[in-house]
Amino acid sequence: MHDDRTDATKPDIDRRTWLAPALIGSAAALGASALYTVAKAREAERRHPPIGRFMTVDGVRLHYVERGQGDPLVLIHGNGTMIQDFLVSGIVEDLATRHRVIIIDRPGYGYSARPRALWTPRAHATLFQEALKRLGVSQAVVLGHSWGSLVAVALALQAPHLVRSLVLASGYYYPTLRADVVLFSPPAIPVVGDVMRYTVSPVVSRLILPGLFKAMFAPAAVPERFDEQMPKELMLRPSQLRAAAEDAALMTPVTVGLQEHYRDLMLPVVIVTGADDQIADVGRQSERLHRELPDSELIVVPGMGHMIHHLAPDQVIKAVARAAEQTSVKAGHERRPVKVGANEASFRMSKPAA
Repeated sequence: MHDDRTDATKPDIDRRTWLAPALIGSAAALGASALYTVAKAREAERRHPPIGRFMTVDGVRLHYVERGQGDPLVLIHGNGTMIQDFLVSGIVEDLATRHRVIIIDRPGYGYSARPRALWTPRAHATLFQEALKRLGVSQAVVLGHSWGSLVAVALALQAPHLVRSLVLASGYYYPTLRADVVLFSPPAIPVVGDVMRYTVSPVVSRLILPGLFKAMFAPAAVPERFDEQMPKELMLRPSQLRAAAEDAALMTPVTVGLQEHYRDLMLPVVIVTGADDQIADVGRQSERLHRELPDSELIVVPGMGHMIHHLAPDQVIKAVARAAEQTSVKAGHERRPVKVGANEASFRMSKPAA
């Protein structure tokens, strides 16, 4: 007599037959990928060890470097990079002849730790404020690049006694729709993102990194110095991929609240950007902020992209000099374009002196 139950259960038996090996194989592949990622991260750290000193602030271990002597100047890097971004650009060598230059790896980047928390610009600013206090800094010029410009603004808002003037380079200040937020945010998702950062994300990131660098410098070429000296392997570690993903996810939301306070910035601000920045739209970002801030100057460098400190280091150095020497001017004066430099390679929107 034929048993119908045998035929009915046969698909389930067949499914179990291949499902278990498939799951075991997938787990083994993920485990091997994670081990490979950890090994590559350790290799990167052996090849590029810490170049500065460490301090622990509110339980967060921060890596920082200091160069030169003089009035303090704090440099805050953008998303995905680290201290070396400023060092490789060459601006630190010049600035250190007149300033005590302080560069801190933001939490999760380089060799700074990043405990699980909501690392908004204000959270960064609180940490940096205490770190600078530990370093004996009572007043400083602060330069922020890209995402770091949001931290610089937040620091000036919550510690106006500390920040005497701002230099904001290639910044993002107002919420807009951004494809990169969607593309780069998944590794920030708890659990799923953790798996991604130790498996597929480092591989994918390694593949897209050259194109990403090209976009960051476009329309100019990626400088040889950056290509040769930037420790790219450190950028592919799971810890830094998480930091970059979290910052990307927060980029638009944090500007929604922060933009309400820009007019509270009662200090000199110099905004510098590449006219052809393909990462942060100049008109919607830097120019709009310049219109909103009464004590601001805008330096726009034609033909240059997002990495303005690499592409036009002299203009960034001049922006720092302007910020350091400026005093507050009265609001309400008409702005006019003023040529900057003998070759008139860029222009500044400024107000006449009172």
